[in-house]
Amino acid sequence: MDASPEGAPVGRRAVLGLIGLGALGVITGSKVQAGLSELLAPVQLRDPTGFTSMVPLGNTWRYYSVTGEVEPRAAESYTLKVSGLVDRPATYSYADLEALPQLSFTDTFQCVTGWHVPDVPWRGLRVADLLERAAPTDEAVGVRFRSFDGVYSVNMTLDQARADDVIVALRMYGKPVTHDHGGPVRIYSGSMYGYKSTKWLSEIEVTPDNRPGYWEDRGYPLNGIIGE
Repeated sequence: MDASPEGAPVGRRAVLGLIGLGALGVITGSKVQAGLSELLAPVQLRDPTGFTSMVPLGNTWRYYSVTGEVEPRAAESYTLKVSGLVDRPATYSYADLEALPQLSFTDTFQCVTGWHVPDVPWRGLRVADLLERAAPTDEAVGVRFRSFDGVYSVNMTLDQARADDVIVALRMYGKPVTHDHGGPVRIYSGSMYGYKSTKWLSEIEVTPDNRPGYWEDRGYPLNGIIGE
């Protein structure tokens, strides 16, 4: 977590209570786990200690932010910038993104810390399509994804970003991506661990190198490919 996140710390009693709730969820099944996960999302996002990640929720979502609470953005006012070493930089509204060809698939979200969520339906547009529209220059090597939390970023090589399972995700589970899941727009990269799937996406910058991002600077692998 960031050293000075916004939001109040979660107290010890609250953490113990959350762990108890999580244990109940494991005992009672996946539907209860999913419900608890959604219920605890606001608490997890405000937790600068990381203790709430210990809640035993099973194979369902945990919610992380490196800055504490992140100010939501409405789809109506959202914009995504494509910038850097490109011949045709652009800024897209949410409606612009919706109007582009969409890709749908179901995949397992895998966190580098071990938890995973199976069979997640995703829908969005390929990053490769946005890069083709922007026309990277000959000097382009990497792609940096930035979050509108003002802190988070992550890198991929140009080839990694062009993979078919790297998408600008607009929908999950048949609905618009929620704020807690990183909406209104986030990255999803199926072949990479979750820290490569930038939440609260604000910019895709084509770069002359493949510099480490937020978690890579803190020891996570630069490659990020699951199983490597």
